[in-house]
Amino acid sequence: MKKLINDPQDVLKDALLGVEAAHPQLRVDHVNRIIYRANPKADGKVALLSGGGSGHEPLHGGFVGVGMLDAACAGEVFTSPTPDQMQEATKVIDRGAGVLHIVKNYTGDVMNFEMAGELAGAEGVEVATVVTDDDVAVQDSTWTAGRRGVGVTVLLEKIVGAAAEEGRDLAAVTALANKVNESGRSMGMALTSCTVPAAGKPTFELPDDMMEIGVGIHGEPGRHRVPLAGAHEIAEQLVEPILHDLDFTGAPSIVMLNGMGASPLIELYLMYGEVARLLDKAGVKVARSLVGNYITSLDMAGCSVTVLKADDEILKLWDAPVNTSGLRWGL
Repeated sequence: MKKLINDPQDVLKDALLGVEAAHPQLRVDHVNRIIYRANPKADGKVALLSGGGSGHEPLHGGFVGVGMLDAACAGEVFTSPTPDQMQEATKVIDRGAGVLHIVKNYTGDVMNFEMAGELAGAEGVEVATVVTDDDVAVQDSTWTAGRRGVGVTVLLEKIVGAAAEEGRDLAAVTALANKVNESGRSMGMALTSCTVPAAGKPTFELPDDMMEIGVGIHGEPGRHRVPLAGAHEIAEQLVEPILHDLDFTGAPSIVMLNGMGASPLIELYLMYGEVARLLDKAGVKVARSLVGNYITSLDMAGCSVTVLKADDEILKLWDAPVNTSGLRWGL
């Protein structure tokens, strides 16, 4: 195992020290492993909290800031944060208008956020929850009941974050979050496995001449393992299941071509070109696009595609200013 780390057991602790040093607009609670906005939003606005296991950066800590999240809880690599972390963050970020928990559909995340919401509610904080479940690859997986929450989580945090900045109330923000989740679909693939530092070896074995279609962001099995193919064929195997699952014609779409961590940008842009061609052929109008590493799986090589059916409201919120370490525009 070759990694830029010290002790494998201290990766998260050391990484949070780096986050704090690099981004003065953030505040890190090292005891509870929570990343906050250094300057909280105004009183009377809904706050947004997300979190999950580390190893998916910039998700979620990279999306804390103006126009997105108010805080993110960091669990150990590929391990859910604890209810205590989530409860603490919920109390700290509440500005008197309630807190929306944005939760990816993994059993540990769902259970722990639910418990934290109940605990915070008992202390007087109004909490609502949206669970993202956009992965069309499989219905049930290693750590989920139902579909996995993946790429739509990034788009949802941006869109709903803008609505919260506008001052919409908790009911309106929650309704929008559910609308976004229901309007998006994702599919991923892997060229290689990933290596969890504490494990010291690849999560799964994948021969050099094979690829995993429908892989999860923790290395969970996908739909099938097939011989390695060119970018054109890979794009087809990602886009076709998405379009089969939801009709995107007749509406503008936001499309994200996401890297899994180890694939260089030149390959991601090449893949986006193939995806855009297929969407155009299918009559899908791409109104906005995003290419890069946004929800990763440590050092996995590969990519995922997310397509979100939008409307004028969603596009306006997407274009609103955002200032985080992972996304920044309009400022």
